[in-house]
Amino acid sequence: MKLPVDELLPAITAALARGPNLVIEAPPGAGKTTRVPPALLSHVRGEILVLEPRRLAARMAARRVASELGESLGETVGYQVRFEDIGGPRTRLRFVTEGVLTRRFLSDPSLERVGAVILDEFHERHLEGDLALALLRRVQAEGRRDLKIIAMSATLDAAPIARFLGDCPVGDCPVLRTEGKLHALSIEYTPHSGAALEAQVAGTVERLVKAGLTGDVLVFLPGAAEIRRAADALSRLKDRAGLLVLPLHGDLTPAEQDLAVSPADRPKVILSTNIAESSLTIEGVTTVIDSGLARVAADSPWTGIPTLHAQRISQASATQRAGRAARTMPGRVIRLYTAEDFHRRPAADTPEIARRELSQTVLMLRAMRIRDLHWLEPPPEAALAAAEALLDKLEITPEMADLPLPPRLAKLLHDAVRLGVPEKGCAVAAVLSSGERGSSDLLTLVESPWQPQTKRIFDQLRRRFRGRDDRKAGDTAILQAVLAAFPDRVARHRRDGDLLLSSGGSARLPVRWKSRSHEFLIAIDVEERRDRGLPLVRLAAPIEPEWLLEKSTERTALEWNRAAERVEQVTALLYDQLVIEETRAPAPPAGDTARLLAAKAREVDIGRFLDRDELEQTEARAAFAGININVSAALDELCQGRTSFAELSSAGLLTALTPPRLNQLAPERIALPGGRQVKVHYERGKPPWIESRLQDFMGMRETPRIAGVPLVVHLLAPNRRPVQVTTDLAGFWQRLYPQVRRELSRRYPKHHWPE
Repeated sequence: MKLPVDELLPAITAALARGPNLVIEAPPGAGKTTRVPPALLSHVRGEILVLEPRRLAARMAARRVASELGESLGETVGYQVRFEDIGGPRTRLRFVTEGVLTRRFLSDPSLERVGAVILDEFHERHLEGDLALALLRRVQAEGRRDLKIIAMSATLDAAPIARFLGDCPVGDCPVLRTEGKLHALSIEYTPHSGAALEAQVAGTVERLVKAGLTGDVLVFLPGAAEIRRAADALSRLKDRAGLLVLPLHGDLTPAEQDLAVSPADRPKVILSTNIAESSLTIEGVTTVIDSGLARVAADSPWTGIPTLHAQRISQASATQRAGRAARTMPGRVIRLYTAEDFHRRPAADTPEIARRELSQTVLMLRAMRIRDLHWLEPPPEAALAAAEALLDKLEITPEMADLPLPPRLAKLLHDAVRLGVPEKGCAVAAVLSSGERGSSDLLTLVESPWQPQTKRIFDQLRRRFRGRDDRKAGDTAILQAVLAAFPDRVARHRRDGDLLLSSGGSARLPVRWKSRSHEFLIAIDVEERRDRGLPLVRLAAPIEPEWLLEKSTERTALEWNRAAERVEQVTALLYDQLVIEETRAPAPPAGDTARLLAAKAREVDIGRFLDRDELEQTEARAAFAGININVSAALDELCQGRTSFAELSSAGLLTALTPPRLNQLAPERIALPGGRQVKVHYERGKPPWIESRLQDFMGMRETPRIAGVPLVVHLLAPNRRPVQVTTDLAGFWQRLYPQVRRELSRRYPKHHWPE
């Protein structure tokens, strides 16, 4: 079958004869994936590697090319994806996923047997694709000028990649373009609906059937789970309308994948992930139903393990999906979202290098002993620093880069093998790698039924790590390996049932967590719940505190015991910020103890340590005498050698505040003629005053003075009520006493009232 890119093949081979690098722009369906690579076989020495962004694309493209060459897969054409290698000694054209190439650099840094590398669908800008491009550019710059690099894409801004590939000693990089042959395409939008996605798909297909369906329908859904639900929703309609409903995603067998893309004797409804968005064309499709969603690679913020999250696609992806409907005849695309929604979407997806966790990338570079790498778009410095810190914390060795696992899981499997439990290590790595969910207890989850993908990963890991588990190890060895992979995720039960995390903060366990009797555990996966309280631990594994001792530190510090109101010396064994063991003892009566005691004393009412009225009186006396009293300094001094509020209360703070000469300058009491000692009252801004019964002042001709200041005298009747307040006692005796004497003698005849 003639494809648009066929006309471009002579120009492609001619450009590669003049220089090693080339950029090809061709829309979806132009045939670039299946026609360009085999066209280079007679023009390139050595192997030709075609990098595909997905395993399914690599498998299907290899099968298509082998079929067009009239050969069986594994002869001239083969493929290699994670844990799967189909090829032989005659294989020269190999379709591989991006990570396969980056790992090949570990054993073959200069790619000696490789003559050309084609980066297909480079516009998707996967992290491993960017890394592969940077490493290929480095190989060229270090002497492999014969190595050819071809970047192919449907929607690519060619200028940056052309500059990058041309900015090297091998010469400029041309850009070749071909226009696809698209038929008329109509675009329909759907009003917002609260119905489930599978119900929307079923309703749209039923509407197409009623209108007279011509050709096949390609439905884009986020993932396998949504595909299964949509297939169930279409079960009745397919029998009634004679439809063939077929899934298409990466977990299917090759036979199931071929069934979805091969011609059929009746209309097909193909329920696909975004694999059908690029890399391969499905003949016969005239209608596309676009959910507007896709599962894209991301990294769990808690585990760091790669995962897939459903999110809205960009405008560029929506355009690519729509183009699948108009390859052979006029087509239509029905978008299950509004036009306004489409226009609010980003024009293109953010490159993974700008948003992904980089520990696996940094590990690859460490293993290849590469410190500086020239990138098409440099990764953020903060992300690189975080990745370096994580690898150091996990004590990851460069040898672990050869494992097709994220660094944490590579560390887990490495330690499991070392501890004699390779089979359990493979099982746990498979469960965590696939995102298996069910029980929140890791050990229970490993023993539960698995998804097919988990089983495949386990089988592939077991083929590499053979050997039986040591029965004596029990669960201890595998849990220690899990701890080695997640050393920063240790947690401890609190009395209230919540968890304290070694990284700081708190979390909560599911109500029915199996191993609640264990005080310590590893919080492997935690879900942040900003609007619903504490984060929830989704997956955990119990551990013993003894396993933490090797990496624990001892800290001795003074702490305030609020209940006992005293300073204590606390010796704690810490794992990160988590206390494993703690002992308390009386604090030594040293300077730090005194400072902490004084600081806590200032936080409470000073009345805890003295009579507040007496303090005010002492301060007023000092003010009258012109003496400055520093309560804070006196408190500091009194705390020396003491550790508690009880000791401070009995230490006599008021006495410590009173200067020795204060009694001379501002005495507390003075003697009256009859011998009675009366208290002198001091108030700020007023003269001091005294009070007593009038008879007690008889014989005192002049007003008593302190520091030359006359006291205010309160003369009291027998009922202790004042009959006169004066600062002129002599004048009182002379002018007022006769009248006061007559009144008081009449009211109190039994008292002595001399003339």
